[in-house]
Amino acid sequence: MTGTEFVASRRQSVLAVVFRFQSLFGLVAVFIAAIVFSPSRNGELLFLTGDNLFNVVRAVSEIGIIAVGMTFVILIGGIDLSVGAMLGLAAAGSAVLLVENDFGLIPAVLIVLAVGLGFGLLQGVASAAFGIQAFIVTLAGLQCARGLARIWSGGQGVAIAYGDGPGEAPVAFSLLGERTFNGLVPIPALIFVVVAALAILFLRGTAFARHIYAIGGNEKAARLSGVPVKRVKIAVFGICGLLAALAGIIHAGQLNQGSPNDGLGYELDAIAAVVVGGTSLAGGRGSVVGTVAGALLLGVLNNILALNGVDTNVQLLIKGLVIVVAAGLQRLRPST
Repeated sequence: MTGTEFVASRRQSVLAVVFRFQSLFGLVAVFIAAIVFSPSRNGELLFLTGDNLFNVVRAVSEIGIIAVGMTFVILIGGIDLSVGAMLGLAAAGSAVLLVENDFGLIPAVLIVLAVGLGFGLLQGVASAAFGIQAFIVTLAGLQCARGLARIWSGGQGVAIAYGDGPGEAPVAFSLLGERTFNGLVPIPALIFVVVAALAILFLRGTAFARHIYAIGGNEKAARLSGVPVKRVKIAVFGICGLLAALAGIIHAGQLNQGSPNDGLGYELDAIAAVVVGGTSLAGGRGSVVGTVAGALLLGVLNNILALNGVDTNVQLLIKGLVIVVAAGLQRLRPST
């Protein structure tokens, strides 16, 4: 190997490491910047207070759970634009079942999760079995989920009151808005951690996960290799719908209400977390670890901008630029 070839090989290896851990490097960089630019009170940096850091994780928990499901879909080269509307459907459905229909906690949760799973599976069938582009299917699914949410809730938000009487939800449901471990860790954050950990283990240690990556890398080759492409695609959309419904249940528990308009724009935030996390929009490359880092990166960015009183419109602009940069970096990523 000549000197030039050695340098080129080393450069390729360094680039591979950088892009493999791009989201983690980005998270560290944004975290350091947040410390540097954090306002202080009584000599204490507001960003580094325990309450604030746990609030960041709580704020990203719903988007993070949705983004985990979105990662599965994007890994096969698809997209799901219906997840925000599914969150609204699940939130409204949870409130109606608990308050107006007097369902118990477990039956209500299982019904809402089943609705999310079934809705996702139907979208998967439309895309995989009938060959309709996922963008079109889930765009239509977005409209359908919003319509179903409005029909289910009567077109208005449903407040959740707690107690044992009629028209009151079980007190246990209110735990979704509480904190544990001496009032430090928000319960939605714990659920997010559990979901992410299970997804990481699933993608690293199952044959189904290998099928997902194979389809995203080269669908035709995967099919010729015996991968059940249609079944895998349908299952992936089902997983995404299920996690969006879970996020909707958490949303209702945190806000003590469910509205058919909840989740507006959440699909864009979830896609942003996946892209910032380094998952290729073309499919075949990416990880849940990257998605979690991407969600936290955006959460820290939103938090430090808010602490500094930056105008919300400027916050959107900055977040958009970060997403564009992250997507642009993917074009420089080594192919191997």
